[in-house]
Amino acid sequence: MSKNKLALGRGLASLIPRPVPQSPEPIQQMTDDGSADQVIVHVALDKIERNPYQPRADFDPVALDELKRSIQERGIIQPITVRRIAGGYQLISGERRMRAARSAGLQKIPAYIIRVATNEEMLELALIENLQREHLNPIEIAISYRRLIEECSFTQEEVSQRIGKDRSTVTNMLRLLKLPETIQNAVRKGELSGGHARAIAGLEDTASQLAIFKKAIVRGLSVRQLERLVRERGEKAAAKRGKSIQESAGSIPAVEDRLRRLLSTRVHVRQQHGGKGEIVVEFYSADDLERLLELFENVQA
Repeated sequence: MSKNKLALGRGLASLIPRPVPQSPEPIQQMTDDGSADQVIVHVALDKIERNPYQPRADFDPVALDELKRSIQERGIIQPITVRRIAGGYQLISGERRMRAARSAGLQKIPAYIIRVATNEEMLELALIENLQREHLNPIEIAISYRRLIEECSFTQEEVSQRIGKDRSTVTNMLRLLKLPETIQNAVRKGELSGGHARAIAGLEDTASQLAIFKKAIVRGLSVRQLERLVRERGEKAAAKRGKSIQESAGSIPAVEDRLRRLLSTRVHVRQQHGGKGEIVVEFYSADDLERLLELFENVQA
C-alpha cells in the first residue's frame, strides 16, 4: 500500500479535469482513442460499470430529479471520472450525474479518464474523491473513514490529512458507527443531524442513547439543548456510580486497608466528586516495583 499512497500523494489533483501542478493539462476530445489517459471524452452510458466502492448508499429522488432537469436545460457541466476496464469503463466518481443523465435520456456523457492500476488504489480514490466532492450524509462519511482505515490501512491521522480535516473530526465521526441502528438510520434519512448524533454518542450505554434520541425527536431539541441534556444525564450517572462504589466498597480508609494487605505496601485512595478518583501505590526499590508488577500481571491473567 505504501507505493500506492505515494502515487496518490497529489490527492484530488489526479481526479479534477483542470490544469494542476505536477500533472499535464487534460486533453479534451469528443471520442476515445482507447488508450489515452487524462483526457475528457464523451463515452456511452451503457459502457460504464458502476463503482463497486461507491460510498454513497442513499440517493435522494427529489435531488436526482432536480439534477435531471438541470442536465436537460444546461447539459453536463462537470464530467464524471472513470478508469478503463475490459470492454468499457468503471466509474470512480459522479454516480448522481450518471443516474440523472440516464434519466434525462442521454446516450453519452463527458468523462475524465485516469489510470488506476489496482483495486486498492481504486478504493482509495473513490472514497477520498467522494468525501471531498459529494454530499454524503454523516453515516456515509463515517463508513468511508472506516473503510480507509480497514481496507487501505490508513491511520486516523492519515485519513485526516488526506481529506483536510482535523483528526478529532475523524474520531468523532467514527463514533457514530457505534450508535444503535435506529439512530444511524435517522441520520441517514435526515431526521437527525450529525451534531445531534455526535452528542448522543457521548453517552455510554445503548438504553440511554435511545432514550435521549426519542426526546430529541419528540421535543425537537437543538444540538445545544441536546448536548446539555446529555451532559446532565452523564453527571447523574457518574454520581450514581460513585455512590454505588462507596456503598459496596465501604469507607476510603477501609478500602486503603484492604489494598494495603493485598499488595503489602502503602496505598492511598483519593475519591473526587462524582465517583471518580485515583489509587496511588507506593514502592521502595526496583525489586519492590518488580514484585508489584508481577502481582498485577497475575491479576490480569
